Amino acid sequence: MNNPLKPDTLIKDLQGPLVVSRVEVAADAHSVWEIVGNFAGFPAFIPALASCEMTGEGVRSVRKKLFKDGNVVIEQLNSRDEQALCMTWTLIYTSLPIGNLWAAMSVEALGDAQCSATWRIIGEPSAQWPTSTAEFQAFLQGFADDAMNNVRNLFQ
Repeated sequence: MNNPLKPDTLIKDLQGPLVVSRVEVAADAHSVWEIVGNFAGFPAFIPALASCEMTGEGVRSVRKKLFKDGNVVIEQLNSRDEQALCMTWTLIYTSLPIGNLWAAMSVEALGDAQCSATWRIIGEPSAQWPTSTAEFQAFLQGFADDAMNNVRNLFQ
């Protein structure tokens, strides 16, 4: 008899187009990391967020992002490296029409008072996404670009 109870997960390694949003910031890498590397602090550079609630600390912690329009996103921190100034996370739940999503944030020093901050995203739309996959990718790119431009503006 086939046993339907076996280890499984909805979180998977995603394949597909990588959305990359990179900005150069006139600040030292560690100052920028304090903003973009704060898993609970994304409302600082994403104005659409009303709040961000954390459960736990460090790897495996979960954040619940509440958007001003009523949407909810819950994500888990997968990895974090304070020396390399990078972290990754995955989507667990959302009210938005997004299937799975993986993301990474990193900061790289370009000098004493200059760095680059990069947000990488691989995502797939859910069956409820109203338009094409290309428009989904454009949505992700626009969202990331707006956020990263806000990061740059915080240090001007």
